[in-house]
Amino acid sequence: MTSRTTPGTAPAAPRTALVVEDERTISDALAQRLRAEGFTVEQAFDGPSAVELARTARPDVVLLDVMLPGFDGLEVCRRIQAERPVPVLMLTARDDEADVLVGLGIGADDYLTKPFSMREVVARVSALLRRVERAAALADQRPAVIRVGAVAIDPGTRRTTVADEPVHLTPTEFDLLLCLAREAGQVLSRERLLREVWDWGDAWGTASATRTVDSHVKALRSKVGAARIRTVHGVGYALEDLP
Repeated sequence: MTSRTTPGTAPAAPRTALVVEDERTISDALAQRLRAEGFTVEQAFDGPSAVELARTARPDVVLLDVMLPGFDGLEVCRRIQAERPVPVLMLTARDDEADVLVGLGIGADDYLTKPFSMREVVARVSALLRRVERAAALADQRPAVIRVGAVAIDPGTRRTTVADEPVHLTPTEFDLLLCLAREAGQVLSRERLLREVWDWGDAWGTASATRTVDSHVKALRSKVGAARIRTVHGVGYALEDLP
């Protein structure tokens, strides 16, 4: 089942957010807050409707609950990303690392564990959209390929290879790898990664933010090789120059 809501005073070119959440109280609260931020909001309450609405509404960002009737949010994310890449913020009631890694691995860009504040939701959504805009601007500049050992990163085409083999990265994984590659061998703190990759200010230096960085690093390691990303406990991460 789906419904459509439109902000009363929308800007000239409003962004569209798709909220996929079967708990109507939560869905309506998210929709109301996003409308207040100037978004056009679409709502879906089950897996099949979410996929269909993503196809027809072509949202700029998707807020996606993991537990849904029909089929779950992981399958929704997989199908949506197969048709058209779009930033996805997963909403999960379980802070289970395995579930989070699966979600990140199939194309989700970020996640929030319930209960969450509407302020943090808006901050995360805004950060995702700013990153999309930055990526588009960077592609127009045609920057040079960055090579760190066997890893080659093309910021313009947003393609990555390891030992000349293509590696599929989510937008967040690519931005994280690119940030580490620009200062290969140097340890970058979680706080710096949050600012430069997630575009979060110091106000978001929370335990949730730290888990977000660690989860994405773990997902990235599974694709480029665990040894290539060194952990400095209590500090952050560094990309190593390895064959």
